[in-house]
Amino acid sequence: MLAASLPGTLYTRDAPDSVQRVIFLLLPQVNLLDLAGPAQTFDAAIEAGAAYKLLFCANQPELLSAQGLGLAHLQPLPEVSAADLILIPGLRLKALFGDAPLQAEVVCWLKQAAATGAHIASICTGAFVLGEAGLLDGRRCTTHWQVIEQLRTNYPRARVLDSILFVHDGYLITSAGIASGIDMTLSLLEQKHGPLFAAQAARYLVVYMRRNGSQAQESLYLQYRTHLNPSVHKVQDHLISHIAEPGTLSDLARIGQMSIRSLTRSFKEATGLTLVQYHQRLQIELAANLLNNPALSIEEVATKCGFEDARHFRRLWLRQYGVPPSVSRSAHQLRRQSAI
Repeated sequence: MLAASLPGTLYTRDAPDSVQRVIFLLLPQVNLLDLAGPAQTFDAAIEAGAAYKLLFCANQPELLSAQGLGLAHLQPLPEVSAADLILIPGLRLKALFGDAPLQAEVVCWLKQAAATGAHIASICTGAFVLGEAGLLDGRRCTTHWQVIEQLRTNYPRARVLDSILFVHDGYLITSAGIASGIDMTLSLLEQKHGPLFAAQAARYLVVYMRRNGSQAQESLYLQYRTHLNPSVHKVQDHLISHIAEPGTLSDLARIGQMSIRSLTRSFKEATGLTLVQYHQRLQIELAANLLNNPALSIEEVATKCGFEDARHFRRLWLRQYGVPPSVSRSAHQLRRQSAI
């Protein structure tokens, strides 16, 4: 079970009143993987102790999926609060624009949910449901590559992006085709519970979490985890949990339950990096997040990331990004201002 593989310090089960509801809005001709992928991911998180409650809702008690499987005992559309997350799995567009057009009740419900401040996410063609409700206007969004142009045509006020897996724009999250809904859901887990929790959930699902293609860099917390070496995974988990702490090869070998020589060889074979390289990249990844906080000086960022001094940090940052960390911080602030 996943719960047995996750360190207990990663997530403390919230009180019952803080359980987050994840409301799946199901429509006729829903695609099963668009529904099952995110549902299974959240279920894995629940098994690990995360406080979620899954609701499968529709404006009718039964409906037929695009693959011919009947779905029954669906709950009615509930009253939504700002703490809720709504997920809209993709569906056959010929149903949405033909046999089963989006009903006014559903449109009204989605608009009210947006007004309350609830987060709303779509998988694949679920973005068209958001468009029909008028929620894509002025928003960055994406969908399945086959219908990108149709999304642009139908909703000209939307800022449709292609060649990305998912995109967050305020309270709205949209993802590309089918299996990318799992990537999006893992990104939501990472935001709420941290990168190690998301990485281990991905391992449990035997998937590799890919990052949003529009971001400037990928997450080292989730890269280099496609291998199946359990000892190397244990060492990676430890390094992620203790980024700023110095560690010795003997300590890591003991955690991986192998000799130093075996660990060194196995780690390089599994990840393509040495242990030192991997640890330094984790430090740089953490620094990239901390630099977003203008209250921290470069020296304070270096200390919090476990660098021996700020000069060492600047040297490694310059080697990876080609500019000093101060320049990267300024560029990030300009990008944020232009996105507002």
